[in-house]
Amino acid sequence: MRPLRPPSGAAAGLFFTIAMLCNGAAFASDSFDVSPEQLGRLHAEPVQEIIQTIPQTFSFAQPGKLTVAVNPSGGPPIATYATDASTVIGSDPDYARLVAETLGLELDLVPVAWADWPLGLTSGKYDAVISNVGVTEQRKEKFDFSSYRQGLHGFFVRKGSGIGPIAGPKDIAGLRIIVGAGTNQERILLEWDRLNTEAGLKAAELQYFDDEATSLVALRSGRADVVVQPNGQLVFIAARDGDIERAGTLSAGWPEKSDVAIATRKGSGLADALTAATNSLIENGLYSKALDRWHLGEEALPRSETNPPGLPKF
Repeated sequence: MRPLRPPSGAAAGLFFTIAMLCNGAAFASDSFDVSPEQLGRLHAEPVQEIIQTIPQTFSFAQPGKLTVAVNPSGGPPIATYATDASTVIGSDPDYARLVAETLGLELDLVPVAWADWPLGLTSGKYDAVISNVGVTEQRKEKFDFSSYRQGLHGFFVRKGSGIGPIAGPKDIAGLRIIVGAGTNQERILLEWDRLNTEAGLKAAELQYFDDEATSLVALRSGRADVVVQPNGQLVFIAARDGDIERAGTLSAGWPEKSDVAIATRKGSGLADALTAATNSLIENGLYSKALDRWHLGEEALPRSETNPPGLPKF
C-alpha cells in the first residue's frame, strides 16, 4: 500500500513548494538541490552499440524521443516538483535522462498519477515508466522490467535514541514500530515477530497511523521507537530535519531481493536495450554519481537485469 501523500500534478508541486518555504533554514543546506535549474544534473553520451540493440520494429510514442512516465507525488528524493512547482526533479528523472541520452534520444518526461501508468504504458502513450516501480511476479505477467535500484525499506529512529542497528528479526524484539497496514513492510515484520515469539523473545508492538506526518510526530514525541517504510521516502526528511536517522535497511522482497525497475510493454523488445543502457551507466560511473547526488547510493545495484526475480504473489 502506498502511503497517503499530497495530490499529484500542480497541487503536489504547490504542496512541496510551501513545505520548502516553511522549512527555509533546512533547505538552505546543500544536501539536496530542489531548484528548477538543476545545474548539477549529469549527462551521458550516446553509445552506438547500445542504440543498435533497439529493435527496428519498436515504435516510439514520439520519433526521436524516449517518452517516460513519472509520478511526481512520490516525493523527494525519488521524484517531486522543484520550487517553481512545475519542473519535475529527483533521482528517477535524472536516471531517465541518462538512459535516454545513452540511447541517443531526447527525454520527454510525462508526469502521471500512480494509478494511470499501467494503462498509459500498455496503450503506447509512454515508451517506459521510471517511477520507483517495484518488480513483482504479478506485474511481470503484463510488463517487462529493467532493474536499476535495490528495493529497500528503511528503519528510522530518533537521532541519538541508541536504537539499532536493525538487521534481522531479533533486533525488533520489544520495539514499538510504526508501519503501514497491508504493506509489504507489515508482512515482513509480522513474520519477524512470529520468529521472535518462537525464540522466546519479546513481541514487537506494531502501530498504525493514517499518514506520514502523523507517524513522524509519534516517532519524534517518543510514542514510538521506529518507523519503517520505503527507504527513499525518509532519506530526504532525515537530511532536511536532522532529528531522525536510519538504523538499518531491509530488502523489499525479504528474504529474497525485489528490485526497482523500468517498466516497458510486455514483449516490446525495448527492455534489453534499457538494461544495456543501465549497465553502461554503471560501468562509466554516471550511475553511482547520479544516485549519490540524491543520497541514494546504498540502493545501487552491481548490475542491471532484464526481468529479474520479483516480489512473489501472496
